[in-house]
Amino acid sequence: MLTLEKFEEASEVVKKVTQETKLVYSEYFSNQSGNKVYFKPENMQLTGAYKLRGAYYKISTLTEEERSKGLITASAGNHAQGVAYAAKAYGCKAVIVMPTTTPLMKVNRTKGYGAEVVLYGDVYDEACAKAYELAEEYGYTFIHPFDDPVVATGQGTIMMEIFKELPLVDYILVPIGGGGLATGVSTLAKLLNPKIHVIGVEPAGASCMQASLEQGKVVTLDKVNTIADGTAVKTPGSIIFPYIQQNIDEIITVGDEELVTAFLDMVENHKMVVENSGLLTVAALKHLDVKNKKVVSILSGGNMDVITMSSVVQHGLIFRDRIFTVSVLLPDKPGELSRVADVIAKENGNVIKLEHNQFVSINRSAAVELRITLEAFGTDHKNQILDALEREGYQPKLVRTNI
Repeated sequence: MLTLEKFEEASEVVKKVTQETKLVYSEYFSNQSGNKVYFKPENMQLTGAYKLRGAYYKISTLTEEERSKGLITASAGNHAQGVAYAAKAYGCKAVIVMPTTTPLMKVNRTKGYGAEVVLYGDVYDEACAKAYELAEEYGYTFIHPFDDPVVATGQGTIMMEIFKELPLVDYILVPIGGGGLATGVSTLAKLLNPKIHVIGVEPAGASCMQASLEQGKVVTLDKVNTIADGTAVKTPGSIIFPYIQQNIDEIITVGDEELVTAFLDMVENHKMVVENSGLLTVAALKHLDVKNKKVVSILSGGNMDVITMSSVVQHGLIFRDRIFTVSVLLPDKPGELSRVADVIAKENGNVIKLEHNQFVSINRSAAVELRITLEAFGTDHKNQILDALEREGYQPKLVRTNI
């Protein structure tokens, strides 16, 4: 059972390995949403995510014999690092099964904490099945990443800290993959104050908890497709599911495009790197149909590799019309390129790439294609540049940006 006494116990235990992640007030998102928005920045934890809490608390409850057998788990990255770090603190062997799609940074950091890493399967569920096989074969003690009330109790220590800092909180937004974090947070929230509204947030391409709640039982999705790799789970936890049914008030799903723009907002306005799964609760803010409430968004992690980060930033700029590509046709004669450049310069557009195609038409003197990739301040500025080109007779057409 997840009791107040157990949450209090876990809160004291996890202090040994966690660092304080005080709430961060967001003026930008408060203005955007019409609420008072605070972030719980678990992306600043020692292992880059909240998962250390549940892993360490779970291992603290094991017997010496269970620990001596060695520990095994499956994870897309954050639970892996939490178990690896906690196992090292207890002097235990740790074996971590991770999907082959796990970002290299998460794999290397897990190895860096002394764990043995096995790469298997395309998604978490396949890696988890493999971990159970290895546990059976070698006698390891399995540490489930979410479907374990003890692990969920450790994750719920986040709520204890939120409540101490902001006792009058109205809404909590919590990411959901398998449901361990949501179980701990929502259960403790209701124990402390039943009026606190707890909303679970899932990626639209992996909304297994929403599907399960709608059917009143745990269901398995046929497939998952989301950039939020930490929450790309086909089947939520069955043991913890009753807690979710009882304590989660609502589920919000967000699309990958929303996560991309949320990343850009966090970097530009808070100078924080938050991984895609951690951004679920940021993207969900615009879906809230309330005003003047105290809202806490839990940023569950910040373990994003540089290549993914670069791609997300570029796509975010494109989604926000900060970068766009336009095609214009012009006669193939001296001075035409200069004319186009002059029109753009007068509108304060910044050219970052040009592609000149002389073979778009048989009659080169009639038309060649010029594709221009530009930086703009946003949608209004983009339209201003397009209007200026239109006035000069260029008939600009927007085309897909590839950068």
